[in-house]
Amino acid sequence: MSLLTFLQHSTAMIDSINERIGRLVSWLTLALVLITFSIVVLRYLFDLSWVMMQESIIYLHGLIFMLAAAYTLKHDGHVRVDIVYQHCSASTKAWLDLLGTLLLLLPVAGFIFWMSWDYVLASWDILEGSRNSGGLPFVYLLKSCLLLMSGLLFLQGLSLLMSKIIFLMQSGVKHG
Repeated sequence: MSLLTFLQHSTAMIDSINERIGRLVSWLTLALVLITFSIVVLRYLFDLSWVMMQESIIYLHGLIFMLAAAYTLKHDGHVRVDIVYQHCSASTKAWLDLLGTLLLLLPVAGFIFWMSWDYVLASWDILEGSRNSGGLPFVYLLKSCLLLMSGLLFLQGLSLLMSKIIFLMQSGVKHG
């Protein structure tokens, strides 16, 4: 198997994982809207409210943000300063993306994972739950998503890195 083929297969596999997770997580936005609507109706029409329902909004928002970050990166949906980037050639953009991934994305994702490790373990040690009476008992699971988020971002960063290497290899073959 050639290096190019290995990179292509690896990129496709990582992209597939993050695509599936992103599509699955997108359904949580519907749940978020429906629960928010229910909370408003129950509170203002029936004067009812439950801490568990209100906390579920925070949990869902956190899950959507953390688990869809790699999916958003895959689809180039993160905010970028395009003042210089938009005027660059495809090859220069590939080099900028490659360097940005190597120097910023991968180190930051690794740092988040490293810094979150003890925080998540401490939460699991006590099976941390809500501080509010009647709240959700799964804070430790939500905190675990920090590790999952940074791991998925790191993988997607590797995929981005490999795709830029593939592009540069292929454009070098065409022009070299």
